[in-house]
Amino acid sequence: MQLVCPAGNLPALQAAIDAGADAVYAGFRDQTNARAFPGLNFSDEELSAGIDYAHARSRKVYLALNTYPDSVRLAHWQAAVDKAAEFGCDAIIAAEMAVLDYATRTHPGLARHLSVQGSATTAPALHYMYERFGISRAVLPRVLSIQQVERLCMNSPVPLEVFGFGSLCIMVEGRCQLSSYVTGASPNRHGVCSPASFVRWEEEQDGRRSVRLNKVLIDRFEPAEPAGYPTVCKGRFDVGGEVFHALEEPTSLNTLELLPRLAQAGVTALKIEGRQRGVAYVSSVTRTWRDALDRYHRSPQDWQLQADWRRSLSAHAEGHQTTLGPYHRHWH
Repeated sequence: MQLVCPAGNLPALQAAIDAGADAVYAGFRDQTNARAFPGLNFSDEELSAGIDYAHARSRKVYLALNTYPDSVRLAHWQAAVDKAAEFGCDAIIAAEMAVLDYATRTHPGLARHLSVQGSATTAPALHYMYERFGISRAVLPRVLSIQQVERLCMNSPVPLEVFGFGSLCIMVEGRCQLSSYVTGASPNRHGVCSPASFVRWEEEQDGRRSVRLNKVLIDRFEPAEPAGYPTVCKGRFDVGGEVFHALEEPTSLNTLELLPRLAQAGVTALKIEGRQRGVAYVSSVTRTWRDALDRYHRSPQDWQLQADWRRSLSAHAEGHQTTLGPYHRHWH
């Protein structure tokens, strides 16, 4: 299985490659990708340099163009497809059909991966995208049970990629409305959940910190309590007089224990989430998964989950805890 790792900037790209990533995924410094945070992503020159760095080491670079343009701004996404082809990207990762259609017609030699934002969870959806746009891979949303993944691997016309580790989204990717409900800025159109311009941190008199998103109180933290980036789905709210994580507790998906089963199902690639995370995260998580994959490849029958792998990944997880998420769901 291919190990696909995040690259939020050039140092992270280099760190992922050096730690053993088979491929990295990156985005331009604009709203064409779903991690359009200030200070993240690549200029034209940086992306070109990153592609050179990866290709010199026989690794691949995929360009995330996974947001949804409106008709007025479609030309901007089309220009990004043109740059991906010009710079020598190994594939684009796209969700919106107009973007896929343009790439299919204009750059037929540029590989097209269906983004997780495309929300393809059924064999008919995958067949449609393959027949209409010639996709060569699809990234599955993080809402499927392991049994559903196995059945899709049996019936998909294209190789499948799944998320192996990282932040877990409670909504079917490509359909979340929570951030846009509070801010008016859609993650799917503007490229970021909880845009930084709407975030406000405040010090309270009792020493706690509060964080608001467009004036809506998302959470309060004790002085020594780790504070994550504020998103509506992972906030704490007063429900019937009780304050708790009403939608989702901060945690990270970790499918490492399912690696043998995913491999036997025929999953082509494992993706690590985290283009918004730093070099230390990218390097450590990539190195851990590289070791696990290499050991499985050398001796599948002897492969066992190692305690040091679990500790390493838990240290980089949201809330310092991990979950199998929907993978362990018994009903499906």
